[in-house]
Amino acid sequence: MPADRRSDEAGRGPLWSEPGTLLERVAVAVFAVDETDRICYWGPGAQDLFGYRAREALSQPGEMLFVGPDDGSAGPWSRLVERGRTEGYWRGRARARHRDGSSLDAAFRVFPVTGVGGRVVVLVLGSRGDELDRVKTNLAFLDVLFQSCPIGLVMFDEDLRYAHVNQTLADMDGLSVEAHLGRHVDEVVIASDNGEYAAMLSAVAEVGRPIVGTLVGVRTKGHPDTDQVWSVSLFPLSRPGGIRFFGVGGVMVDVTDREQALVEASAARQRLALLDRATARIGTTLDTTITAQEVVDVTVPDFCDGAVVEVMRSPEEGLTFDPDRPLVTRRIAAETILPPPATELVGGKEVVTYPPGSIIHEVLRTGRATLARVDEDFLTHTVLVEERARLLSASGLTSLLFAPLIARKTVQGIAVFGRSAARPVFTEQDRGLGGELASRAALCLDNARLYNQERDIALRLQRALLPSSLAGSPYMQLAHRYLPGGRITEVGGDWYDVIGLPAHRIALVVGDVMGHGIPAATAMGRLRITASALARHDPEPDELLAELDQFARESDIELATCLYAVYDPTTGHLRIASAGHPPPLVLCPDGRVEPLDEVLGVPLGIGGCRFRTADTELPEDSVLVLYTDGLIEGRTHDVEKGLDALRSELHLAPEALEAAADRILDHMVPGDPADDTVLVLARLHRTPRRARPAARRWRRFRTAHHTSR
Repeated sequence: MPADRRSDEAGRGPLWSEPGTLLERVAVAVFAVDETDRICYWGPGAQDLFGYRAREALSQPGEMLFVGPDDGSAGPWSRLVERGRTEGYWRGRARARHRDGSSLDAAFRVFPVTGVGGRVVVLVLGSRGDELDRVKTNLAFLDVLFQSCPIGLVMFDEDLRYAHVNQTLADMDGLSVEAHLGRHVDEVVIASDNGEYAAMLSAVAEVGRPIVGTLVGVRTKGHPDTDQVWSVSLFPLSRPGGIRFFGVGGVMVDVTDREQALVEASAARQRLALLDRATARIGTTLDTTITAQEVVDVTVPDFCDGAVVEVMRSPEEGLTFDPDRPLVTRRIAAETILPPPATELVGGKEVVTYPPGSIIHEVLRTGRATLARVDEDFLTHTVLVEERARLLSASGLTSLLFAPLIARKTVQGIAVFGRSAARPVFTEQDRGLGGELASRAALCLDNARLYNQERDIALRLQRALLPSSLAGSPYMQLAHRYLPGGRITEVGGDWYDVIGLPAHRIALVVGDVMGHGIPAATAMGRLRITASALARHDPEPDELLAELDQFARESDIELATCLYAVYDPTTGHLRIASAGHPPPLVLCPDGRVEPLDEVLGVPLGIGGCRFRTADTELPEDSVLVLYTDGLIEGRTHDVEKGLDALRSELHLAPEALEAAADRILDHMVPGDPADDTVLVLARLHRTPRRARPAARRWRRFRTAHHTSR
């Protein structure tokens, strides 16, 4: 039977494996010698102790394992074997010799064993003397400790039953030592802070993390009418090296005289735990209503029986709060565990008006949380509507805590927490906790206000800077879309434009300024306006990008991409240059999708790099596809996969450009986009032949080079 097999794994028979044996604490060497004092058995432990393998030790004289005297007299080995044969059992200490030549102090037990046929061998058990002494000392110490220690000591087995208790703990429980053994905690401890003691014991067994000095209130079977307070330390017990858990040890100190300290410590732990939960749960979004509801959810019912959060009707009201004027708030979150009419009280009104001189005015004026009892004086000075006063009086709420929502010197609103008579009234410690909760909530609410304010400004700025209308041409049909980035990433710097040029030519521009928020939107607008102004002078595409790059560096726009293309409907040629922008795609009339990726370039703002103009002829009725990286790059896929998906969308049957643009965005950017997204679809046509000049020789991707100045 394996030594590490649990005794309850397959049921106990007449013989089972006992965990926690002494052999696990002290290594034992087992070997035997025959009538000639030669080794006839050699166990694994003997090899560990002496260093000899079995083939090296068997049939060798046992004398080689011991350090003998130099005068030739009988050594310890001879005396040891002789005492074992003559006395039947003997124990002693001797210097043993290791295979490497070193010596060690060892303890031995010897006794004769008669085998089949009457053959007698001497069986020897040996172990290191220092290890044996250590175990003896520990056992002696534990015996004395359990007998005389004035502190309660306990050991629970794997099933968390009492396996060993000392007399001190037995006296604390009012039961004998024997009455504990084999029982569970709930059979001895009949009350413990709603089972806190048993829960801690289970947690130590399951998680393996010790608990030190935790205060617990208990009642026991032996003292059922007496409240006690214990300082409890629990720790997991495992085999050497932490191989396997086999119980829990504990130290209990009776500190009943410090019962009031227990109450304060328990309350403090609960307050800290509430703050920890609030830190994790309040402010998970930049939505004011959700943030307010998170405040309510984290406090009801752990801290109070009901709570509401009210905010100023607009941020401007908070900035100009006047304590001498009536205060009007908007209730955006509420919750209570009390029955009606409390539910009607907290949830039945969206707009609340408080008269000058109310406790709300005082709280917002001083910026400090305040406690109040629901009495006639409070109702008279705070509640204007008689029906609301009646509801509050009948709600069961008797103690209120008002905490201001103020952040960055901006009054956001107020949080109100209420308790019924079934709970203790709010204390000064609770007032501090309520103020801390409100401060954290106010900061989250103000972050949401500032975020939405900046986002709204950036969106309005970006929309104002984007073209309100694009240049039209009878030789180009357009469908264009712009999607601002989602709430997580804020608005970005994507832009596009279509510019009419002489001789029916049309310029298309698309770009992307790296970054988000107002700075990106501002930089985008400056680049778009500059590009439009430069295009009026009709430069080559690479020349325009060189000028735009110079402008970006002078304007401290560090990184932006741009693609500039000019379409000539008289020839069907497209001249194009790129500054690090994703390559455009061309949907040919036969359904092929071809990339124009021979001029990629480097982004604007770097300087010192050449831009190239490429020239290609596009078939009649081709569709030129321009876009920004928000279309092809997402949280769950890379650019290459995005390009493949875009090609697949373009491969579908031809259709109206507006419908195609909607379909592409619906499939490629579902929900809120992670980044700004621009999509421009341009169906290209040529002028009638009679209106065309002499045809020029077609040149596929003729390139010219220009270096930014």
